[in-house]
Amino acid sequence: MASYLDDLFGLGGRTAMVTGGSSGIGRAMAGALGRAGARVVLVARRPGPLRDTAADLAADGVAVETVAADLADRSALDRVIGYGRVDILVNAAAVNRRPPLDELTEDDWNVTLAANLTAPFLLGQHFGPAMAARGWGRIINVVSQQAFRAYGNSGAYGAAKAGLVGLTRSQAEAWSGRGVTCNAIAPGVVHTPLTEPVFADPEKVAAHARRTMIGRNGVPEDFVGCVVYLASAASAAVTGQTLFVDGGYSAT
Repeated sequence: MASYLDDLFGLGGRTAMVTGGSSGIGRAMAGALGRAGARVVLVARRPGPLRDTAADLAADGVAVETVAADLADRSALDRVIGYGRVDILVNAAAVNRRPPLDELTEDDWNVTLAANLTAPFLLGQHFGPAMAARGWGRIINVVSQQAFRAYGNSGAYGAAKAGLVGLTRSQAEAWSGRGVTCNAIAPGVVHTPLTEPVFADPEKVAAHARRTMIGRNGVPEDFVGCVVYLASAASAAVTGQTLFVDGGYSAT
């Protein structure tokens, strides 16, 4: 049984790059991929959390490297693009500037689009063709409910995540025929450092929880199984899709 599950879900011999891998959903995904056997490359802005996450993974026997980079900065992004072979690319890094739309500045727009959409595009443009040339690869983009519905000042964030859903389908069209599946994961309302402003309002948090079918908001650990599935041989015929991991939030 163990051998069967290893063949189906094991990631031994693969290298997984996870942007936003030092906190929240990205950290949980990186841990899951590493514990499933992948060598993990963590990419994030802050060196301290990167070191802490790498130390935690290494303590569990995961082979891990770190790259400190702000993906909204093109020169920093170029350093990430210069990394070597990647078999699994997880785009989980995000900027979450969400003032009311009539207060949204051009800088808010530019930074949000750069980190949330342009960076996944450029990383995909670099790593996707190389995966296709080898005949195997996985691209997993973390999107948002706000790619599909507007609430809570979606603004540039919602526009960027909607663009990332479309990019996922374009990547799937381009490379799936050569063994590279490309899918998106849409979280619900998840308690992470990125969403602390939302979770500072107990009434708002409770209202979101009531909207789900499971009666609670999300936690990063909800994403460990789905990322291993989408990164593994088990999902070989799944591509161009958005998997909602939201406790039924989007179905109500």
